[in-house]
Amino acid sequence: MTDEGVSGPAHGEAHGGALGARLNWLRAAVLGANDGIVSTAGLVVGVAGATSDREALLTAGLAGLLAGSMSMAAGEYVSVSTQRDSEQAALAVEKRELREQPEAELEELTELLEERGLSRDVALEAARQLTERDALRAHARVELGIDPDDLTNPWHAAWASFLAFTAGAVLPLLAIVLPEAGWRVPVTVVSVLGALVLTGWSSARLGAAAPGRAVLRNVVGGALAMGVTYGVGALLGAAGVG
Repeated sequence: MTDEGVSGPAHGEAHGGALGARLNWLRAAVLGANDGIVSTAGLVVGVAGATSDREALLTAGLAGLLAGSMSMAAGEYVSVSTQRDSEQAALAVEKRELREQPEAELEELTELLEERGLSRDVALEAARQLTERDALRAHARVELGIDPDDLTNPWHAAWASFLAFTAGAVLPLLAIVLPEAGWRVPVTVVSVLGALVLTGWSSARLGAAAPGRAVLRNVVGGALAMGVTYGVGALLGAAGVG
């Protein structure tokens, strides 16, 4: 055990962490696109129930796309910023503890490695070597589960959410404004349900789950949203609001 034994698991852990991060981003992108599809489809189909005016549909769809994408981006930025602040605060505490009580921190790292299945002697030797190389990194990864060089980036998260929502919202927007008046709602419904099948299947596969339930939930939820908003729009149109 020494250098080779210690660096091996760390190397594998880096790859595993990177893969997990990529899968999380992919899942977030799929879910963001799904939100864009459902919310924009519900909005434009509801307006289509009240009026057949193409300009009104385009205006409503664009407003929904921009409002939804910016709301998603702002919410993701705030959420990830909070997470990053927490990570930085935890690293600052760990750095202070390493400076003020290095022996206690070495013992803590040893015990954490023991909990992962190493014997006392091996865990102590590994803890010493990891501490000599980079004590903060060792404690951050083993104790906190944080990579100090790869903290979450709120701007990346915000832009990813903005783009994912926008990509999803474009489909129902185009489907409602491009066809002739009599075909707008049917084309939108079919296009949206097809897209929801795809996003439901993708999210399930990325999460290593059976796709059947995810697809069904997506399709039923999207169909219900469009049905309710179309019904409300039709009632308002009949009342002369449209």
